[in-house]
Amino acid sequence: MTKDSYTAGRDGNCDVIFTSEMFTHGTNINAVSKLHFRIVRETTEISSQVFIHDLSTNGTFVNGKKIGKGGKQPLSNNDEISIATQNCKCFMYADKFSSDYPQAVSSKYTVCRSLGRGACGEVRVVYERRTCVQYALKIVPKKTFSSFNSANLNNRELTEVEILKKLNYPCIVKIHDVIESDDTLYIVLELVEGGELFQRVVDNGFLPEDDTKFLFLQMLMATKYLHDNGITHRDLKPENILLSGKSNRCLIKVTDFGLSKIVSENTMLRTFCGTPTYLAPEILTTAGAGTYTPAIDIWSLGVILYVCLVGYPPFTDDRKDYDLKTQIIQGLYDFPDKFWSGVSESAKDLVSKLI
Repeated sequence: MTKDSYTAGRDGNCDVIFTSEMFTHGTNINAVSKLHFRIVRETTEISSQVFIHDLSTNGTFVNGKKIGKGGKQPLSNNDEISIATQNCKCFMYADKFSSDYPQAVSSKYTVCRSLGRGACGEVRVVYERRTCVQYALKIVPKKTFSSFNSANLNNRELTEVEILKKLNYPCIVKIHDVIESDDTLYIVLELVEGGELFQRVVDNGFLPEDDTKFLFLQMLMATKYLHDNGITHRDLKPENILLSGKSNRCLIKVTDFGLSKIVSENTMLRTFCGTPTYLAPEILTTAGAGTYTPAIDIWSLGVILYVCLVGYPPFTDDRKDYDLKTQIIQGLYDFPDKFWSGVSESAKDLVSKLI
C-alpha cells in the first residue's frame, strides 16, 4: 500500500472502480454498492495493520465469511476478498512481511510487526480476528527449555496454563491465550504500549522519588497478587515491568511471570541467568539448582527500587575489588552521597530491608 486508505465500489471517485465488464460469474453489477468497501492502514506508535471496512448493502466477504455493513476486520497475507457474494472473488491481499504460522494461530489472529526479541523469543503485535482487539504474541521456541521433553504440554503444564489465563489483576499483564505447535509456544498477552521501565530509567537517567514511589507500590501489589496465587516470578527486572503510558504516573504491568509455571523451576532459572544483577544470592550460591521461596522476588524488587532512584544498579561488573557474584552474595553495595544525597532516608532504609 502506497496510501493509507483505498476505496472500492461503482462510484467514479473510488480508487478501485467496479464495472460490469469485470464480472464473469453472473454477479449483477447493481449488487455492488457505490462505495462497497474501504481498505485502511491504521498506524500506532508500535504497529501498523491493514483493515477492511465493509460499507456495502449486499456484503463484503473475507475468505468466504461476511464482514457485515459497518464492520471491519484485519487483513492478513493471502486473504481473499469477495463482494456481493462469497464466490465473487476480486482481490487477494498480499502482506510481504507475513511469515508462516500454524493454522491454530493464523485462524484466530492476524500477526503483525515485531516488537522485539528477548531471552525467550520474539514478541509481535497481533489482532484477534473475531474482535479486532490488539494483543502481544510471545513466540517461545520449546528448545529454549530443556524441560520440554515431549512435543506437547503435559497435563501439569496444561493445568498451569489454565490457571494463568484466569489471573486477573490491574498490575499484571493478562494472559489471553496459549497455543502450542510441535516446537513452539505462542502466548497471547495483553498489549501494553508505554514501553519498559528499564528504557524509562535510561531515557531519564533516574526517576524522581515521588514517581518511583508511585510505580514501586504497584510492583509490590502485583508481586503480592502473584505470591497469593502461588506464583513466584523468578525473573523480576526493569525489562519485565511495562508501563501503560508515557507519564511516570501511570499504571504498571508486570510481565513474563507465566513461563515460571509452565516450565520447571530449575530450567527457568538456568535460562534467565544470563545477567545475575537482579537474582537473589540464594540462586547464585546454588547455581540455579535449589528450591526457593517467594522471598527471591522481594530481593529483586529491592534492586529495581535502587535502580529507579539513581539510575544505576547496586552491583556491577565495573568494580575491581569484587566480582559481581561476590558482591551479590555478600551484599556489597552502598549509597554514595554523589548520587544519593537527594534521596530520602526512608527510601534508602526500604532498599536496605529488601536487599
